[in-house]
Amino acid sequence: MKIPESFLHYVWRMKRFDWSNLTTTEGESLQILNWGQYNVNSGPDFLNAQIYIGKTQWIGHIEIHVNSSDWLKHRHQYDNVILHVVLEEDEPIYNSSDCRLPCLELKKRIPGKLKGIYKKLIHSEYWIPCQYYFPKVKEITKELWLERLMVDRLEGKLEEQKRRLHSNTNDWEETLYQFLSKGLGMKINSEAMDELSQRTPLSIIRKHKHSLFQIEALFFGQSGLLEPSLSEAYPKRLFKEYQFLAQKFKLNPMTGKQWNYLRLRPANFPSIRIAQLASILYQADHLFQKLLAANTIDELYNMLEIKLSNYWYDHYRFGKVSKGKFKGLGRSAKDSLIINTFVPFLFLYAEERSNEEAKLTALSWLEQLKPERNHIIRQWEKLGIQSHSAFQTQALLQLKTQYCDKRRCTECSIGHSILNKCS
Repeated sequence: MKIPESFLHYVWRMKRFDWSNLTTTEGESLQILNWGQYNVNSGPDFLNAQIYIGKTQWIGHIEIHVNSSDWLKHRHQYDNVILHVVLEEDEPIYNSSDCRLPCLELKKRIPGKLKGIYKKLIHSEYWIPCQYYFPKVKEITKELWLERLMVDRLEGKLEEQKRRLHSNTNDWEETLYQFLSKGLGMKINSEAMDELSQRTPLSIIRKHKHSLFQIEALFFGQSGLLEPSLSEAYPKRLFKEYQFLAQKFKLNPMTGKQWNYLRLRPANFPSIRIAQLASILYQADHLFQKLLAANTIDELYNMLEIKLSNYWYDHYRFGKVSKGKFKGLGRSAKDSLIINTFVPFLFLYAEERSNEEAKLTALSWLEQLKPERNHIIRQWEKLGIQSHSAFQTQALLQLKTQYCDKRRCTECSIGHSILNKCS
């Protein structure tokens, strides 16, 4: 197996090689004064390092490759690189000034056991790469890493939210409305629900905030799910009302083909989710202001406590009568919206306003929510990880999807703990 470059980044960053009596490949003595700052952006791998080559001090950057020839393959033209660190120098490399780059070869300096454990992790067929070693990792290491991952997970959602906020000219209410709509669609209909909210501006919904019927007419008309062929009285009234509103506001509806019903429980049908969105906006205007004012988790639940219009009591879809049943949001659906919409959005506000109190509030809500139940969390339980809150389950989802599945063991504190014992 070819050693990946990320492994060499780890070896250099954590100094997990024999760095006594260093010399360049040309035989000059080498001393490291400052190993450089790890650069996760484009450019050289480690910035602002300080070294001595012979008796000359150099200040600049360090570039790392598996083979020295990768410099040419990757077409790197970096200036001020003072040291090329490689597993093997297969050919000398010259910079733009036609001077040979000083090179440090690590091939004989990395412990064989360290390379062996790393290869086992990368080629592991277990559910997580380190499953064999996982029980031996200290609990405090796992706990601290999961805390960090929870914040990483929230921060990872900020970029999309920021882009949308800026495209909405920093309208917090409009942006929260769009993300709430997207969250109600869950994975399978999230994009369609997002499109629905973008085609139906909140400003138009607010003009009809005192009429659930008109809000439903707007949403269902815009969704493309209202058809003139529907024979029941309520959908016919909705269709007629939508025709008037669409002409008044010059609305452009969806085709209706974007919605997916396949393998969905009836309670999650897009028609029910749209009706729930209409009821939320009818019963709770100024959602963003209410979110900022909320002090307890119960206040969030109250914001999502809704009653749908009578038609939906015995319908899951237009024109198809079903057994009568309450179709408000259940506890798990409310939890999902709080976890995936309200908490990240409050976290975004905290970041934008440098409001540490709001950030702590968002994290505390996660700690108050019950742990999520899904196949990933059940697998973690088999490995001895018992979650007591949504804070922990969100962190475990981040660990599995962003680190374990991508074999990012050298960037994981648990992976570090395992590899460090081999150095």
